[in-house]
Amino acid sequence: MNIALVTYNDNGAYHNQTSENEDDLLINYLQRKEFTIEKAIWNNPEVNWESYDLVLLKSPWDYFNMIGDFYQWLTAMENKNVKLINPITIIKWNADKHYLKDIEEGGLKIAPCIFLEKGKKVNLNEYFFKLNTEILIVKPAVSGGSKNTFKINAQNVEEVNQQLQLLVQVEDFIVQPFLKEIEDDGEWSFLFFGGKFSHALLKKAKTGDFRVQPIFGGTVHPQVPPIELLKKAQQYVDQFAKDCLYARVDGVIVNQQFLLMELELIEPFLFLETNKKSLVNYYQALQNFIN
Repeated sequence: MNIALVTYNDNGAYHNQTSENEDDLLINYLQRKEFTIEKAIWNNPEVNWESYDLVLLKSPWDYFNMIGDFYQWLTAMENKNVKLINPITIIKWNADKHYLKDIEEGGLKIAPCIFLEKGKKVNLNEYFFKLNTEILIVKPAVSGGSKNTFKINAQNVEEVNQQLQLLVQVEDFIVQPFLKEIEDDGEWSFLFFGGKFSHALLKKAKTGDFRVQPIFGGTVHPQVPPIELLKKAQQYVDQFAKDCLYARVDGVIVNQQFLLMELELIEPFLFLETNKKSLVNYYQALQNFIN
């Protein structure tokens, strides 16, 4: 079995870990299981994707900066009948945060959100009322790494209005209320491999920040989740991550309800180092896909 592990042209911009690179950790483990596996940069024209039996999408962490090229690459993979995991149709769907509305229409809870469509006139003042909040979070509908993400209150709203008016000429944005529960209690992440729960953790922002990513000083705290909370997370995977090798369900508890922030099906950091069974769980799920 000849496998490509898809990554990006790494300049260190999106590193989430402080110890061993997670891609290397995974490759070293799978090689010990007698897989032939190597890294391949998704937009490297020299890669012969058809030479691989299986292509694992793992860390194309710059795809949102080149979304048009990324979509073209996915279409090319489809045309070449390359076996890509996660599935191409799901990846395309998951790349744009409009997917959250599909999840809500499917009957599952999401964090409140409103979309600013490309070219629309921006007046963020109205969204304080619409979303019943004093603080807003605004980010692109296709985004990652907190790129062009704003935290907005009455003091800076006019300044951000001006910045966003230029940005929204280029792409859609999503507006959400700032959920203090993330600041106070943290954001849950549930990792699933082959549709089965593997491990969970709480991500917490550093004091004075709202971003939970480790690159911004956030910390991770492994957890044994309550059964009822795990059942909630499982519903998102069962309904919207079918045939996926990996899925990460990110959410927050507000008024005793779990609200989805993101369903990560393209390139989530898997926090493999936080649980002793995570690599085994990944390997077993991969074996099931191969068999």
